[in-house]
Amino acid sequence: MKSKNLLLLFTRNPELGKVKSRLAKDIGAEKALRIYKELMLHTKNISQNLEVDKWVYYSEKIAKNDIWEEIHYTKKLQEGADLGVRMEKGFLEGFRQGYENIIIIGSDIYDLQQFHIEEAFKKLENHETVIGPSEDGGYYLLGMKNFNKKVFENKNWGTDSVLEDTLLNLKENYCLLETLNDIDVISDIKTDSYLHKIIQE
Repeated sequence: MKSKNLLLLFTRNPELGKVKSRLAKDIGAEKALRIYKELMLHTKNISQNLEVDKWVYYSEKIAKNDIWEEIHYTKKLQEGADLGVRMEKGFLEGFRQGYENIIIIGSDIYDLQQFHIEEAFKKLENHETVIGPSEDGGYYLLGMKNFNKKVFENKNWGTDSVLEDTLLNLKENYCLLETLNDIDVISDIKTDSYLHKIIQE
């Protein structure tokens, strides 16, 4: 039985030299890849038990026999010239298939937990839009129950203006979640985390 709620997970194919480029400048491509794989595994662990439908969108090609087990996740491929277009296509496909509440997350937020996603779906019961701000000025989660094309247009993706610019596109009926840390550079990794141990090896 199909859920009314859909979670979109955007992930990059974990290939050497193609993930976490800013982090790789500090710690090297191999360790950056190891950290990205750990972040992906964390995202799978906090999402697989959610009682919603889940689509995982790959950046380059759909992989088989990886961590995203098909019993939990429907596998799809990102399409579009930039992140905004790719996210827009994901939301549009979900709404066209009849989902009422759609949330998108990335696969590299170490502080993100299952309860954050559950809270976001609950917030959509009374709000048009829900956003999880990240400390770098972007966002780690975006949820909508009505499609809003403007949030995907005219953004400098990957910069500290994304959240501010997105909020300008929203009506008053939106909700902000807890601000979380997005891991892009070495200073984003807390010294007491497992990820920091990888850096020290």
